[in-house]
Amino acid sequence: MQWDFLLATLMNLGVNLLYTLVALFVGVKALLMIDHKLLKNVSFEEELKNGNVAVAIFASSILIFVALIVTFGFKG
Repeated sequence: MQWDFLLATLMNLGVNLLYTLVALFVGVKALLMIDHKLLKNVSFEEELKNGNVAVAIFASSILIFVALIVTFGFKG
């Protein structure tokens, strides 16, 4: 009985961890795709170095959405 519960818990943790890693990968790729494909004339890194707050808010909002997805991935 105890081993079944432990095995089911580990399987659930593994599936949630895998989902989280996939969501994190997709989120970071989306941020990079937006930076390179949609905003060709704007480099996030250069704008952040210049102190552009709007770019910082935009990038952080995308990362917050990724964090939300990761959170829901852990909740299962």
